[in-house]
Amino acid sequence: MHVDHVVYAVGPDGLAAEAKRFEDALGVKSRDGGIHPRFGTIMRLIPLAADRYLEIVEVLDHPAADKAPYGQAVRARSELGGGWLGWVVSVDDLTPFEQRLDRPAVVGLRHFPDGRALEWRQIGVKGLIADPQLPYFITWVSEPDVRPSALTGTVALKNIEIAGNRQRVEDWLGASVPPVFDGVGIDFSSPSGYPGVQSVTFMTAAGEVRI
Repeated sequence: MHVDHVVYAVGPDGLAAEAKRFEDALGVKSRDGGIHPRFGTIMRLIPLAADRYLEIVEVLDHPAADKAPYGQAVRARSELGGGWLGWVVSVDDLTPFEQRLDRPAVVGLRHFPDGRALEWRQIGVKGLIADPQLPYFITWVSEPDVRPSALTGTVALKNIEIAGNRQRVEDWLGASVPPVFDGVGIDFSSPSGYPGVQSVTFMTAAGEVRI
């Protein structure tokens, strides 16, 4: 299992403003992540070290966002003022998770301006909606040269602080979650308000930045 990326749902200031805030905090530029037509969302991304990235996402006024769980999750978090939506784990095979959740993974797709397609499969967003401490799962379908991890990042994902319960997340993953999981610190605290990811710490050229 690989801690693949973290997701931030924008607040009322919108995508451009939130992306600029992250750029200023981390000292790097974001990139156009394009539209997810099947989910009704649009995003910008910041490449991170160790084949990870930060996704900054906004829901669109589009029928797909009303139907797709991912669009629903983004809208719900944004309506609360925005903030960390969750964390994402990539795996080589989604079959065990499809069997356990008794439903198939859904296909994610976006196109680059030159026509190349980025495709992946994902499952578990409904679990995140019900219990935001839980990650969802993806498997990359496209070749490595078009994946976000192909972009070299100088900022590292150091730590994720989660309001929740380590055992609950381990049961969901079907694997142990030590204090350092796939090179990323995973800290749990008792929920005192909104459950889920409370903060993310990055290592930048200027030092640690906690958002």
